Amino acid sequence: MKKITSISGKALPIQGNDIDTDRVIPARYMKSVTFSGLGAYAFYDERYDEEGKPKDHPMNSPHYTGASIMVVNKNFGCGSSREHAPQALRDFGIGALVGESFAEIFAGNCSALGMPTVTVSEEAALQLQKLVAADPGIEIQIDLENMTISAGDYQIEASMPETYRRAMLDGSWDSTSLLLQAKDEIEKVEGSLHYSFT
Repeated sequence: MKKITSISGKALPIQGNDIDTDRVIPARYMKSVTFSGLGAYAFYDERYDEEGKPKDHPMNSPHYTGASIMVVNKNFGCGSSREHAPQALRDFGIGALVGESFAEIFAGNCSALGMPTVTVSEEAALQLQKLVAADPGIEIQIDLENMTISAGDYQIEASMPETYRRAMLDGSWDSTSLLLQAKDEIEKVEGSLHYSFT
């Protein structure tokens, strides 16, 4: 199982409250059989015009190329409870989100993918976005054990539901590994059993 105790990397600021999952990935791009390739359609309608030409959007900016942490505002991921939204962000390269608050189902879907959704105060979220905008190369560090976030000399306290935090720390978010581990344990038990029929 993959334990996640900290995440670090460049950040991508996405400003605005109540950004719903329809904005994260438009419904017309949810027809594929697998989640692979959905990253190309993350925030598509905000990144491209009707002719497919890029708009001025952080996700199109070379300054944020390789960013793995998204810094957002209030109630991110609200609306439809589609799993495609966090899948699209993950496929784009996002490994964690920091924001003032997240929709509960969205946060749960992210947790199941090993993508922490860490909450901070409104002031801290805005300050992080400003820091990243001023210096796109600055590294953000999220410490899930101590629940702190640092960016250069700026350090703040953070929080997340304890069930999600514990799942990251002990690796239980990784349901695939848990199932394989359980399968191995079941096979061991079954192999030690002796049946007799009369």
